[in-house]
Amino acid sequence: MMRLFALLLWAASATAFAQASASVFIEDLTSPELSAAIRAGKTTILVPIGGTEQNGPHMALGKHNVRAKALAEKIARELGNALVAPVIAYVPEGSVNPPTGHMRYPGTITVPADAYRKMLASAAASFRQAGFRDIVFLGDHGDYQKDNQAVARELDREWAATPVRVHALAEYYRAASDGYAHTLKGRGYTDAEIGLHAGLADTSLTLAIDPRLVRPDKLAPAPGQASLAGVSGDPRRATPELGQVGIDAIVAQSAAAIRAAVATR
Repeated sequence: MMRLFALLLWAASATAFAQASASVFIEDLTSPELSAAIRAGKTTILVPIGGTEQNGPHMALGKHNVRAKALAEKIARELGNALVAPVIAYVPEGSVNPPTGHMRYPGTITVPADAYRKMLASAAASFRQAGFRDIVFLGDHGDYQKDNQAVARELDREWAATPVRVHALAEYYRAASDGYAHTLKGRGYTDAEIGLHAGLADTSLTLAIDPRLVRPDKLAPAPGQASLAGVSGDPRRATPELGQVGIDAIVAQSAAAIRAAVATR
């Protein structure tokens, strides 16, 4: 009996090790496993940046975090030489007092822009210390794109004499916003329906990645209301199929942009 138990324990451990080794998420790896992966050529680290904010009555607060992680995994697997850092979920979302933007709704979490920039810079320094050569910021939200770019420029100046570079990948967000909206308009959807936040585009992407984050019974305004509170757009015709179109474009365009950036580093 003891021998059988030992064999079962060994098999479970071997399975867990194989699963961890196949993962692209550094948080699934041990420190020696990560070092070995970097030595083997996985020298690009993708940093998914989300944000915790209101998304109307029909979509969960963690939409950006779940989406950024899922898309980063797909991009890493497409690249073949990249790993994925833990999601950064605390980002600038506006003022607390007085509350502005999404901070007017419960559940949104904000941090000051200077604190956010310091966090990015410190995380990048940690990745450089570990041995990564290309550090890629993937921002799933529009408001902090300028902060990502500022940190990347500052670190590139500071590390100019080293082989390490930091990339604030604008193509990732452009594909998820303007590029995706253009595709949807080509399919007959209007700007008013596509929206800028939690509308057709945003909701379709989320449905394709994790439908549990969307409340189907909350997609339409309540009787007597003209629109959904906290929403720009109309999510009622959102579908996972439309979302998959956006996912495919985001992954392909982001991977191509990363390859080009690394090649000219």
